[in-house]
Amino acid sequence: MSTTEPSRGPLAGHLVVDLSRALAGPHAGMMLADLGARVIKVENPGTGDDTRGWGPPFVGPEDDLQSTYFMSCNRNKESITLDLKSGDGQAVLRGLLERADVVIENFRPGVMDRLGFSTAEMHSINPRLVVLSITGFGHDGPESRRSGYDQILQGEAGLMSLTGSGPDDPQRVGVPIADLLSGMNGATGVLAALVERERTGQGKVVRTSLLASLIGVHAFQGTRTTVAGEVPQAQGNHHPSIAPYGLFNCKDGSVQISVGSEKLWASFAAAFGLDPAAPGFASNAERVRNRAGVIAAVERAFSEYGAVELLEKLNDAGIPAGKVRTLDEVYAWEQVASQGLVVDVQHPLLGKVSLPGPPLRFFAPGDAAETTLTHHDAPPLLDEDGPAIRDWLGLTAAAPGGK
Repeated sequence: MSTTEPSRGPLAGHLVVDLSRALAGPHAGMMLADLGARVIKVENPGTGDDTRGWGPPFVGPEDDLQSTYFMSCNRNKESITLDLKSGDGQAVLRGLLERADVVIENFRPGVMDRLGFSTAEMHSINPRLVVLSITGFGHDGPESRRSGYDQILQGEAGLMSLTGSGPDDPQRVGVPIADLLSGMNGATGVLAALVERERTGQGKVVRTSLLASLIGVHAFQGTRTTVAGEVPQAQGNHHPSIAPYGLFNCKDGSVQISVGSEKLWASFAAAFGLDPAAPGFASNAERVRNRAGVIAAVERAFSEYGAVELLEKLNDAGIPAGKVRTLDEVYAWEQVASQGLVVDVQHPLLGKVSLPGPPLRFFAPGDAAETTLTHHDAPPLLDEDGPAIRDWLGLTAAAPGGK
């Protein structure tokens, strides 16, 4: 990756030092890189980020296999390896912090202090530095020092109790949602701190955690508990507060529908020969209480249709509906491609590969032209950019074994 070409995008000219590993911090770093920041990823010598070893699947030559997990959260970054316990590693990191706008770390509380880079020390090096720190359970409190991994937090934060076919079938979400949300929250906090820095000239510490990020998306399930005094439970593929809303069987498969208003319910009932004002059907509250009867009535009506025909009929009636796609179908979908949600990169070992793309697009005033970053770099090889970064800093590599 180039260390001299200016980045494009809203964060062009900003430097991010990414000390994080696994997923939450790296995801935040990748979001900032997608916005045009230059992101330098600092990794452990020899092994690098933990996710370089997470697999299968691995791809590439047998003597240098690449983890597809690592590739999911490290595009548009540069890699340098540093032993942060050595004098050389600390000197390089200090040089990076002097130039950086943002540093990301997701060590357990106290680790950065022991390395000699407390937040106070980092701000003495660079008062304008925005420090993003992500932990599992929070930075303080009685359980702050617990290690936090996604599935552990999905359980501890109650998400698994809401997910699954029923109360006795707790299930994790199919992606590491606690990590991903923490990365998104962290990136949002960084952007807010950068805006504030324009006003104050001072950096700030931004903290979030996997626990906070999951509780932050409890949404209506949270207020069911805190306000209504109910304890929500998993109930499969049907909405707990709206009916009919969920996955319904038809003649040759299933479709999903969302009947989220009384107007939609009237249209739905008319399209499928149901009485919208029948007892147990006349309002959303009645339909939720009568969910089993509503599901049975809807599936009886759907039993006459194959999925393709049914989706066409639902669309004609103006009912939000869709099918459940596999990921290969998703990435082959023309709508996904039209939104820039698959990007091609040139990998030094693998050649051209496709990656899931960034979720944001930018346009000039009046939507005259799209200004979204369109050139993306492949996730880096371990220490791929180390020599160039050291040269940019005016530092030479340490002798083998040197301190």
